[in-house]
Amino acid sequence: MAAEVLAGSGAKVDVFDAMPSAGRKFLLAGKGGLNLTHSEPLESFVARYAEQRASVASWLESFGPCELRTWAKGLGVDTFVGSSGRVFPVDMKAAPLLRAWLHRLREAGVRFHMRHRWIGWGDIDVDVLRFQTPRGDVQVRAQAVVLALGGGSWSRLGSDGSWIPLLRARGVVVAPLKPSNCGFDVAAWSEHFRSRHAGQPVKSAAIAVTTTDGSVFHKRGEFIITDTGVEGSLVYAASARLRDEIATQGSATLHVDLLPARTLQWVADELAHPRGSRSMSTHLKTRLGLHGVKAGLLYELLPKSVLAQPAELAAAITSFDAEAIDPDACVRNAERFSLERFRARLPGEIELALSGERDHERALARRPSRPARRGLARPFR
Repeated sequence: MAAEVLAGSGAKVDVFDAMPSAGRKFLLAGKGGLNLTHSEPLESFVARYAEQRASVASWLESFGPCELRTWAKGLGVDTFVGSSGRVFPVDMKAAPLLRAWLHRLREAGVRFHMRHRWIGWGDIDVDVLRFQTPRGDVQVRAQAVVLALGGGSWSRLGSDGSWIPLLRARGVVVAPLKPSNCGFDVAAWSEHFRSRHAGQPVKSAAIAVTTTDGSVFHKRGEFIITDTGVEGSLVYAASARLRDEIATQGSATLHVDLLPARTLQWVADELAHPRGSRSMSTHLKTRLGLHGVKAGLLYELLPKSVLAQPAELAAAITSFDAEAIDPDACVRNAERFSLERFRARLPGEIELALSGERDHERALARRPSRPARRGLARPFR
């Protein structure tokens, strides 16, 4: 995107990529239908950036979800809003969009250099970039550089965090990588539950998280049972709060509502109907529509005494607790979900205020050898 804007402004732009072809993570994201953005109001969308909200808001006001959909349409790709509010290409594929985008970039004069892994700057001249290639190390002089290096979420596609020591060696403050959009371990599932339900989605549910600072997260959606815990879009949405709560308190609690469209009173009234000779499983299915993995969760996590009392069971169905018990669980899951299955992103941003420049410029102006030069004319030569 930066290359497109710069080329459109008349700059000579070269893109260096460590991979054999461009857009590999983009294509990987397409395996899930390519969720481009979200259709929710901009205020809600910006709020997702939490403590970085103020910094990111100005960017999204200039180029937000609506502008992104217009950009995709300009490449011949129509989009639609799914039932979750997420925005996808109509054909749910990444390749057509990527091909059209790369074609337009090349038509604009952008040059791509593949199998060029950035390994730092020149020893003396900080305007020289060093790259590792199959033909050996090469050096390129640049007047301006945009770094788009990823986090640590998929090392096989280049996002391995190896850029962190390079920037820190130049005095750049980099926030530590932390797991985000990740799954969590909970109290160990029994073998019976795990063998029957691991991999199954829990649909039409809601989760709530209340942190020690008093903030409350509540959202409806779906999540997935894993061998050791939970993952999926609903869990990812709460992952930052859960992660931070685990880091400070040693554990975090998910409050799960299996029937978010129903009131506690309705659930209690339905359960109060006599079940006669029917089993509790049949009663839950016929009166509440709870069966399969949802019923399995109740049997897995609730004591028999609660299952036997309609009022207590109703309260549990509309809010039972699942505890993420290990302060390192999120880190382990980040490794498992992100490195093996592309489930996690690891935010570790360059500290935004390090240079003293105007806040919206985000330039790395403080470098030991000499200050950065302004201007974007002829970025590479």
